[in-house]
Amino acid sequence: MILKVVKYGTPVLRKKGERIEAITPPIKNLIGEMFETMYAHKGIGLAAQQVGQALQLTVIDVRGVTDRPSSMEFNGKPVDIAANMPLVLINPGLTPRGDPATGPEGCLSFPEIFGDITREESVDVKAIDGEGSQIRFRCGGLLARAVQHEFDHLQGILFIDRMDKKTKDELRAELDQLQAQTKEELKRT
Repeated sequence: MILKVVKYGTPVLRKKGERIEAITPPIKNLIGEMFETMYAHKGIGLAAQQVGQALQLTVIDVRGVTDRPSSMEFNGKPVDIAANMPLVLINPGLTPRGDPATGPEGCLSFPEIFGDITREESVDVKAIDGEGSQIRFRCGGLLARAVQHEFDHLQGILFIDRMDKKTKDELRAELDQLQAQTKEELKRT
């Protein structure tokens, strides 16, 4: 089932997700619905907050992106990205590696709004996968950017919080309009 992606101005987007203590049938179902929703909206990542659930859960799949390379390593050895997608990250932890890099980002909760964001070029990731197994890997490029973007969602942080003042000021009218529309919709429900 395709879930509703909540938009900027919905309070759950600012909530830190609760840890998931067990991979229950409802959690497995939510993971499946999140993938279906992400693919339907042509996204590369989706956090539980974006579908109205304040949980430490995100799904990611960068296979469809060919113009922005990604890298992934297990135990210091490069692995094939496509063979390791899609990703389910539950209760993730990140350790930044490398230098900061600036690049374009968008967000399904901010339709048609994009801005350059500075993030670490690579990160070490530790999480639980959708089967309940511990996973650890290092990633770079677009995958590192997506992981950091989704990790922020799990902490109640939005990509606009990472924008420089100039970029945010340039987008102010669009952000204010989106937030106002969302608040109107919330009043009606």
